[in-house]
Amino acid sequence: MLKVVGVDLAGSPNRVTGLCCLDSRLSCELARAKSDDEIFSFVQEMDPMLIAVDAPLSFPISGGGFRKCDRELKKMGVKPLPLTLRGMRMLTERAIKLKRVLKELGYEVIEVFPSGAQKFLNLPSKKSGDKDLRDGLLSLGIRRIPREIDIHVLDAITCAFVGLLYLKGKCIEVGDPVEGVIVMPRPHENKK
Repeated sequence: MLKVVGVDLAGSPNRVTGLCCLDSRLSCELARAKSDDEIFSFVQEMDPMLIAVDAPLSFPISGGGFRKCDRELKKMGVKPLPLTLRGMRMLTERAIKLKRVLKELGYEVIEVFPSGAQKFLNLPSKKSGDKDLRDGLLSLGIRRIPREIDIHVLDAITCAFVGLLYLKGKCIEVGDPVEGVIVMPRPHENKK
């Protein structure tokens, strides 16, 4: 059975990282973590085929705040934050380290962008509230989402769902392999 772990990574281990393991039956196991060790433990316990991370996994080669993949997403109506912001630099540094360790452990790691993916999948935005986004994810067929859930875990569920779509060949890759690629669902395609 296919399993994907979605990680809504926080820039600091003092903040909550949302985690979701989603299987091919769309049943999810959810967790919250703070430290890198807690993230690694969850991943190793779930032993997924793929890890989909909501965080930049590279810096711009030519400097500036945006990579080619970020600029391409902007043209598609998605608004990534510039990597020159202090919080985004911290997040990217943590994500690069996390990716390196996960790859050393033998896992494939991709970068995803859940708020953009939610737009491409016609899901309610975070601005409409956690309940609406939860209901939208349930409408995709995802099971075992508790009533009380925070946005970090909802984003982790979205990350994992995009990872499953990627394994099924239902995604596009934006950017280039040298500077960085963001995996996105094909815009407004049938979700399942």
